[in-house]
Amino acid sequence: MTARSDVVTRLTGRPVSGERELSGSLAEVTLDDGRVVVVKRTEAPGAARAEAAGLRWLAAAGTVRVPAVHGDEGAWLVIDRVPRGRPGREAAVRFGRDLAGLHAAGAPAFGAPPPGGPADAYIGLAPLRNEPAGDWPGWYAGQRVLPYLRRAVDQGTLRPGEAAVVERLCDRLPELAGPAEPPARLHGDLWNGNVLWAADGDVRLIDPAAHGGHRETDLAMLRLFGCPHLEAVLDGYRQVAPLADGWTERVGVHQLFPLLVHAVLFGRSYAEQALSVARSAVTR
Repeated sequence: MTARSDVVTRLTGRPVSGERELSGSLAEVTLDDGRVVVVKRTEAPGAARAEAAGLRWLAAAGTVRVPAVHGDEGAWLVIDRVPRGRPGREAAVRFGRDLAGLHAAGAPAFGAPPPGGPADAYIGLAPLRNEPAGDWPGWYAGQRVLPYLRRAVDQGTLRPGEAAVVERLCDRLPELAGPAEPPARLHGDLWNGNVLWAADGDVRLIDPAAHGGHRETDLAMLRLFGCPHLEAVLDGYRQVAPLADGWTERVGVHQLFPLLVHAVLFGRSYAEQALSVARSAVTR
């Protein structure tokens, strides 16, 4: 028995009959009753706990679907495997409706972590601080954009003079953010790779960076790296929850944070994208 098998047995209550490596951090493990679970290992402190809490919080909304969580232990997270299907328009419309319902389930505050989740969480491999705040513009600038702007400058991915345009955007966020909205229950890292089109015709969401935030952030993330049938997703969303006027003009504002995260992790090309959306926003 491997350490991974021992963890799976403790969290599922079933012996393990087989294992298959998917990557350095992921594996599929078959239980003795034939069910298959996915086991994820991360060395980042608290990451497994944060992801498990996020998945449970999303599931508690009773709208968008996520894989069942068997539990977390130390660096390990065990969830159900999702058999893959193909993207389709009907599934996309349902997903849009469910995502609107998830957002409407709300959160105690902007920056609120999921119940049982640590304040210090992650978006992918990047640290993410979840500390409740009273208004979205101040929270988004102070806890999302500016910390990663400073990191990008410190490591040389952005030049100090270039940072000024992002700082101007942060100063103007109260006027650029659109109408005030209540805190939404966000997935928080809703790029296409975290949207699984399942064989049963529904979508499952994985790898959340869940927190209380602005609902337009999740929608902007779907657009940032492309999502199959995105217009159908948006059609379904607006059937349940119409979006505030001008939301398409604010997409870049909401994409700024993930672009800065990618700049810190992956380099200059993402920094240039971040600068482009910041310049566009402040010259509107």
